[in-house]
Amino acid sequence: MASTPAGDIIQSIGGADNVVHLTHCATRLRFTLKDASVIDQAVVEAIPVVLGAVPQSGDRYQVVIGGAVETVYNEILALPSMKKIGTGESADDIKAAERAKGPRGKFAGLDTFFEVLSDSFRPILGALLGASLFITFMALMATLGVIPAWNAPGVTLEPGWAFINLMWQGVFVFLPLMVAYNASKRLGADPWVGFGIMAVVMLPGFSALAATDGAQTVFDGKAAIVSIFGLPLTVTDYSSQVFPPLLMAVVLGLLTKGLKKIIPASVQLIFVPFLSMLVMIPVTAFLIGPIGVFGGAAIGEFLKSINDFSPLIFAIVIPLAYPFMVPLGLHWPLNAVMLLNIQSLGYDFIQGPMGAWNFACFGATAGVLVLAIRAKNSQMKQTATGALAAGLLGGISEPSLYGIHLRFKRIYPRMLVGCLVGGVIIGIGGGVTTNAFVFTSLLTIPAFNNIPLYAAAVAASFFTAMILVILSGYLSPEQKAEAAAQLAADTAMQDAKNAPVVTVAAPVAAATATDAAPAGAGTATMVATVVATIGSPVEGVVVPLDEVPDPVFSKGIVGLGVGVDPTGDTVFAPTAGKVLVAQPTGHAFGLMLEGGIEMLIHVGIDTVNLAGKGFDVKVKAGDKVEAGTPLVTFDRAVIEAAGYSLITPVLVTNPKKFGSIDQAATGHVSVGDALLTVTAK
Repeated sequence: MASTPAGDIIQSIGGADNVVHLTHCATRLRFTLKDASVIDQAVVEAIPVVLGAVPQSGDRYQVVIGGAVETVYNEILALPSMKKIGTGESADDIKAAERAKGPRGKFAGLDTFFEVLSDSFRPILGALLGASLFITFMALMATLGVIPAWNAPGVTLEPGWAFINLMWQGVFVFLPLMVAYNASKRLGADPWVGFGIMAVVMLPGFSALAATDGAQTVFDGKAAIVSIFGLPLTVTDYSSQVFPPLLMAVVLGLLTKGLKKIIPASVQLIFVPFLSMLVMIPVTAFLIGPIGVFGGAAIGEFLKSINDFSPLIFAIVIPLAYPFMVPLGLHWPLNAVMLLNIQSLGYDFIQGPMGAWNFACFGATAGVLVLAIRAKNSQMKQTATGALAAGLLGGISEPSLYGIHLRFKRIYPRMLVGCLVGGVIIGIGGGVTTNAFVFTSLLTIPAFNNIPLYAAAVAASFFTAMILVILSGYLSPEQKAEAAAQLAADTAMQDAKNAPVVTVAAPVAAATATDAAPAGAGTATMVATVVATIGSPVEGVVVPLDEVPDPVFSKGIVGLGVGVDPTGDTVFAPTAGKVLVAQPTGHAFGLMLEGGIEMLIHVGIDTVNLAGKGFDVKVKAGDKVEAGTPLVTFDRAVIEAAGYSLITPVLVTNPKKFGSIDQAATGHVSVGDALLTVTAK
């Protein structure tokens, strides 16, 4: 049966039995595993639909998919092996067992906090993104003079435009209900109970209490204090609020667990919801709600005071901080503050500088895409194209961040320069604000005030990061060698599919050779020029390539050559050249030999699993070597005890450049004995 991306993902992370819990966000599959140490990161990232993978603390693991994440998620859930998560126990049983093992890491509590925050927003990101585009459209119409300022106090729109303006308001006005549902569900409470509790403070009747005789107006008219049975009740507008439902859900989750411990299971369905609402509705209305509203407002005022003091400092700090905040989940509280700013101030001042970070992020991805196209790296081209589309059209940075930037350390410094340039432009221009919560993409530029300043800043961020990545590259020398080897392997595989293999035998010592065709094959005579004769890098017995016990090698996928079953314990450079790759595990070396021959020497089969045990590496990437320079010494006993084959493939990984790669010896060879003959086209 043909494999599927969903099946390949589950297989690559240790199978369904290793999965404790699975959910997804806007771009990522989020796994909780029994044992994350069994994962081979390279195998996961080689799956075509995977843009990247991110290990986290506590055996949690994220696989970046991009816009197709929900489709892949549903396909995974449809797998027969995933019908019962784990080993047949329920998900709750497995989670309980995992919790019983103890803490999940030094920062597990903080990690869980931001995970809960993320899960409270994740399901509604699509609705927020859709609503933000309606807002952008209205802003564009106002900018073009088609309609009056749609969000100005006292402005009345024509019925048609008023109806269009309502299309986004439902999402933001009732955002507290959505957050309450998601957060309550995530924290183990009945999500509809959480929804119902939060709905009470959003009822028109609750707001009408502010008009009660004796009510006192406070906070510049933003709230009123009403006496309820002698207790002061703060009545305010909870539309678009995020902090109150989050705080309510935390307390509700704790209360629910407590009630379930003391109420018999037979009547929990009735009394747990009732008692939860009986306690939480007044607690939310009298205590949690006001704390959430005005506590969040205090955070917003603090940030506003920094921005008012120096828009330049604020506009520089925000984009430079975001690249480090997003991987840690620290950006979620700021998103909540943005929403609160719009509700309380009527505008937000954080999203403008944040746009500088986003576009620097997308620019770096564009630079990687350009380099991937030049290098004919199809996998990175696919990853970068998807990430760039998600960024420029949706304002979503995760595919770029997790799929590319965190994997290649050279990108971050270049991206930060782009962040700085855009932030400086916004700061010098006095800052940029927006009257709505939007995702910073190309489509939402019209939603920002001072469009020319914002557009110039994000363009500068984008092209600065893009150009710097193109000029400096994103791959380290070792990664460049690995990419070249992969390209050679892909090319060799394609050549093997599309063309017959012609092997020309050639005397080892001759500069040119003539070889009569075999009997019965005709009378054609072929002449080939010998480019190089490559000596054996290790003493041992020659093994034909098709007998090497690994199909990746035996089928010529990686390159053409032979195997050697070593009798010695040291691998030497076969001729003069340069070390392109020297794996720290000692199991593989990539060399650039004279004549442009790219060679791979892979010491043993699957020996990478030894993680360097039994290997003593003598060289590093970038070293110049001569024939006979030791590359690595290995301990045969360690490799054999682990059950791995010692057969060492010796391969030319760019065979397309040459006429043929021919075996030049059989039986036993000593170091330096002719092993391969490379002929010109």
